[in-house]
Amino acid sequence: MTHTDTTGLTQLGSETKLPNSPEEAELERVPNSQSDTNFLVRFTAPEFTSLCPMTGQPDFAHLVIDYVPDQWMVESKSLKLFLGSFRNHGAFHEDCTVGIGRRLVDFLAPRWLRIGGYWYPRGGIPIDVFWQSGPPLADVWLPDQGVPTYRGRG
Repeated sequence: MTHTDTTGLTQLGSETKLPNSPEEAELERVPNSQSDTNFLVRFTAPEFTSLCPMTGQPDFAHLVIDYVPDQWMVESKSLKLFLGSFRNHGAFHEDCTVGIGRRLVDFLAPRWLRIGGYWYPRGGIPIDVFWQSGPPLADVWLPDQGVPTYRGRG
């Protein structure tokens, strides 16, 4: 059995404060010990929050991030802190969703990544934002993201 190399990680296993902004957040990565095969990794953040850049009011989303790692995998605590750093960050839904996807692609250079941002309504209209780095890989099972279309209370 292969073990993951955690050399150089600074946040895992220690008390780490929530970054003040996404720009200050430090993503960390570990080598992919299974880089000889394609497999899907999914992160679900059902309580993602950011701020409306116009009103300062909170916005809420259910994010689903799927990616096929190449040489690197994101360390999950650093991802949680990165996502949490949006709590005081003002940006539109599209900027948050696509920006998270692009930052992960730039940092990890995965074989493929997609992000679904399922935003809860403000002003009566939910906004869903989807982005992917390219066409899905033919040999990877891509399950549905499992987030139903917003229906309100009904």
